[in-house]
Amino acid sequence: MKKKLLLLVVFGLFQISTIYAQEMTVTGTVTDDSGVPLPGVNVVVKGTSNGVQTDFDGNYSIEAGKGQVLVFSFVGLQTAELPVTDDPVVDVTLAPDATELEAVVVTAFGIQREKNNLPYAAQQISGEDVNETRVGNVASGLSGKISGLQITQGNAVGGSVNVVIRGASSLTGNNQALFVVDGVPLDNSNTNSASQQTGGGGYDYGNAAADINPDDIESINVLKGAAASALYGSRAANGVVMITTKKASRGLNISINSAVIVGQIDKSTFVEYQQEYGAGRSDPQDRDGFLYFDVNGDGGNDLVVPTFAPRSWGPRYDPNLMVYHWDAFDPSSPNYLQSRPWVAPENGPETFYETSVSTNNSIIIDGMVGEEGSVKFGYTRNDERGTLPNSRVLKDIFNLHTSYNITNTLTASAMVNYSQIEGRGRAATGYDGGRNINSVFRHFNQTNVDIQRQKDAYFRTGRNITWNWSDPTRPEGLRPAFYNNTYWTVYENYQDDTRNRVFGNASLVYNPTNWLEFLARISVDQYDESQQERRAVGSSGIPSYSRFDRNYNETNYDLLATAERDLTEDLALNALAGINLRRNTISSVSSSTTGGLVIPNLYAISNSLGTIPAPIETFRPRAVNGYFGGLTLTYKDYLTLDGTLRRDVSSTLPSNDNAYNYYALSGSWLFSHHLADFEWLSSGKFRANYATVGNDAPWGSLQDIYSKPDPFGETLLFSLPDTKNNAALKPETTISKEVGLEMAFFKNRFGFDASYYHTNTVDQIMPVAVSSATGYTSRFLNAGEIENKGIELSFYGAPIRNTEFSWNVNVNFTRNRNKVLSLYENSSNLQLASFQGGVSLNASVGRPYGELQGATYETIEGQRLINDNGLYAITNTTSNVIGNVNPDWIGGIHNSFRYKNLSLSFLVDVKKGGDVFSLDMLYGSMAGLLPRTAGTNDLGNPVRDAVEDGGGRILPGVTADGTPNTQRVTITSNNSAFEPQSEFVYDASYVKLRELSLSFSFPESLVPSNVQDLELSVIGRNLWIIHKNVPYADPEENLSSGNVQGYQSGSLPTTRTLGLNLNIKL
Repeated sequence: MKKKLLLLVVFGLFQISTIYAQEMTVTGTVTDDSGVPLPGVNVVVKGTSNGVQTDFDGNYSIEAGKGQVLVFSFVGLQTAELPVTDDPVVDVTLAPDATELEAVVVTAFGIQREKNNLPYAAQQISGEDVNETRVGNVASGLSGKISGLQITQGNAVGGSVNVVIRGASSLTGNNQALFVVDGVPLDNSNTNSASQQTGGGGYDYGNAAADINPDDIESINVLKGAAASALYGSRAANGVVMITTKKASRGLNISINSAVIVGQIDKSTFVEYQQEYGAGRSDPQDRDGFLYFDVNGDGGNDLVVPTFAPRSWGPRYDPNLMVYHWDAFDPSSPNYLQSRPWVAPENGPETFYETSVSTNNSIIIDGMVGEEGSVKFGYTRNDERGTLPNSRVLKDIFNLHTSYNITNTLTASAMVNYSQIEGRGRAATGYDGGRNINSVFRHFNQTNVDIQRQKDAYFRTGRNITWNWSDPTRPEGLRPAFYNNTYWTVYENYQDDTRNRVFGNASLVYNPTNWLEFLARISVDQYDESQQERRAVGSSGIPSYSRFDRNYNETNYDLLATAERDLTEDLALNALAGINLRRNTISSVSSSTTGGLVIPNLYAISNSLGTIPAPIETFRPRAVNGYFGGLTLTYKDYLTLDGTLRRDVSSTLPSNDNAYNYYALSGSWLFSHHLADFEWLSSGKFRANYATVGNDAPWGSLQDIYSKPDPFGETLLFSLPDTKNNAALKPETTISKEVGLEMAFFKNRFGFDASYYHTNTVDQIMPVAVSSATGYTSRFLNAGEIENKGIELSFYGAPIRNTEFSWNVNVNFTRNRNKVLSLYENSSNLQLASFQGGVSLNASVGRPYGELQGATYETIEGQRLINDNGLYAITNTTSNVIGNVNPDWIGGIHNSFRYKNLSLSFLVDVKKGGDVFSLDMLYGSMAGLLPRTAGTNDLGNPVRDAVEDGGGRILPGVTADGTPNTQRVTITSNNSAFEPQSEFVYDASYVKLRELSLSFSFPESLVPSNVQDLELSVIGRNLWIIHKNVPYADPEENLSSGNVQGYQSGSLPTTRTLGLNLNIKL
């Protein structure tokens, strides 16, 4: 594969032509009718391949001969042609083009349509706006910029991004949007573990859309509703993110980008320890806090930290107390057999994190090959080292685009994208023992541990010397009781992974007439990935090694015919018909050692100390044949009626009933056509549509497939799956209704796009719990209905626009409400995930999808009930609704300012509402780590002091007879979690300064003559969480992408980044 790619690259570069030598240099400035300079205007010498683009200030310079004609073109403006005379300066003003004022958008199968006649919701954004701050994952660059699109991104280096359009429509299936690049549908799965998908621990390996090169994007168009995406079939039921990549332009063009970005953790999103008390459990096993025995040999008992106690309910810090810490029992330590004052450490857990450093370098070379061909080659390297020590994700991406006009009616084109991603030391997420470093810091720890001393111990010895000795009084007890040294974890128990991916297409376009076009295309998306996880000899727990290899392959064959013709002077026709054949195969193999490792530091399955288990192998083929057509009628350019129909035949449905249909009917009325006398109204359009989209079954859900475990002796064994399959499944169906209003004012300086939508997904294919007497735990059935309805609003404006200063603003707002209307048979609740800590994620009939359930307070007339022991009365059941993960609304405000050569832009990202359960806060309270477990009471005394000494707390509430509580209780480790789970559910609202960019475009006088544009930018991401309610964490932080949201365990701190980016165009 790499050799083929290299040959394509060499061939492409060889074909790029040089610019023809001309007689004179013509310069000038291009402006619009308001006098504002226009960057990016194409300036071409007519009849030649010689062309350039204007720079940021609208200036251009081109070689041309007297008598030749310069052609100036720009989307939405009239094309101008001016002859070259003896005057070397040619300034041009481009007027608005009434026929193109509404812009062109890319729809299904890459078909371009005028936005003014588009009868469904679609929102477009430029590649520059997406990649303004040099994002590593293209999905991250969409946050807050598209209405209806909810982006949730974690803080792990190379981590996954959740991309959901108009809410969750599937109870247990995939709710992610489909990504399509130049007609190639891309897999965007996240291969996280089954445990992680239901709230457990694992590594976040990122989502596959991270393989898309942000530097290669020309524009992104988001198709939001079923009517917009119906032509793509069942996989587009959740909406489509259509990506159009950059193509070659005339002349030889070279663009170079280089960025260096550094980052540090946002301490407001990391745990804060109380600074008053150290290690201890404050219970009968550890009554006095310290251990007592003779360390220095003087015959007296010395004070020793209880290293086996992973809590901080111990003695109050006192610099007059000399105490023996964990490193006093390490013979290699400079502090061996030495005591030190009992004080809070100088280096808390926040010092564990390093400064992240990322470099992003890219080059794009494009040009014409003669008069009929073009080539574009691009290469990007993104090297990201995270704040977690020993974490790194290295990404190399190559792009090649070629096209050639074989004849006047036949054009061939090809695109190939090759990427290689190598990850090491990715962050573990969720409740995962010692692998997730942040669980160690946030859950059960000792506030007296100095991180620098842990670091010194590891790098001094290379051994797992940690603070939690199982018994420091005996030599055999000098081993981890439960947690490894954190540096041992990241340098010895790390994971690594690789993914090699190729996607692309080859197509032929035939235009026998000026109104008819035929397209034949084959597209491929193929990748191999490998994930390795290890636990070194000397770690807490059994040493191990595991490996997971996966291959994904999808091929699409498309035949498409489109016709565009005026039937009469007033009536225009657009028609299309096509076939799509999709073939998928997914195969994987995984295995792991048992019983430990024979040879330390040798990570191979064959190094298993125990019997090597049989590998787990899967092979999942899928075939879908799609037949589709569409018809659009436009009357006098203001009335549009659009209909589409698709029929799919799927291999995952019963052979006697494996076809399903979906259709869309849409209409729009450009009412501004009748209001031409209102000069302030540039355009106004009303649209409405109705659509149904089908969805087939998961692979392997029709017939039971036996598993083959290890044999018993020489006897082969086979076992049934846990889920009973169902040969009578029928397709899911999503029914969507939408109305919208678009208006623009004052020559398109201001405008908005508003939508209301209502969708229902019925006959959902889901595993339903059955009696264990059947031999199964669940069975696939068609059951359940979920409803989504909401509004979307996008506003844009240019309040100020003149020759020296301009201000542009874009505002996006989304409000979605969903409800589970029914489940299977008489069931009223479906548990989606069960979290550590006694909280679950659920779908309940009549309630929103994604509610949190758990224990809460018993109350009397709204007042919390206090038991006879002075503690809260807590419900006996955990089925109480204690939260809802869905936001009330989301939005974004993007402002951009330009003053002469200086530009400033920033994005404020907003989420209002939605809840998150924090296991970190629950366990951090139980462990006595957090400030809420210390401090003083209403008497001014330490709350941890005994009640008889004036300590303790009076919990607010009432007793059984309704009188206010007056009983004071001691706060200890045994009752530190006197609150139920509902106390640790927080409002996940936030207001973030998501992006910031300050750019300076160097004037022509300061750059070499062969440089078209030179721009230096200061860029930043996640610089400021302006508002949040979740303590010590980022409200957006989650396990990974997928349906399991609203849960934080071992949360990673947010990384604030700031960097420099240099862009050069030659």
